[in-house]
Amino acid sequence: MLLERSAVHIALSLESQTAPVRTLFERDDNVPASLADACLLRMSELFEPCSILTLGRNFGIYRRLGRKTISLMSPCAQVRTD
Repeated sequence: MLLERSAVHIALSLESQTAPVRTLFERDDNVPASLADACLLRMSELFEPCSILTLGRNFGIYRRLGRKTISLMSPCAQVRTD
């Protein structure tokens, strides 16, 4: 497993980021976010520069730090930059 070999590191402790992740999770009623999406959004706010690799078709609707677009790497979306 990648985690066991230390090939992948989880850069977010949900325990220490509960309030900001909850805010992202609940931010917009018309833009549904999963917990996983909210965690990725929070990491994009904490680590710059950032790009998110996603297979999600609708991830491009999310914004970081209020209204900033997110650079995406996805077969379903164009790469976006701030």
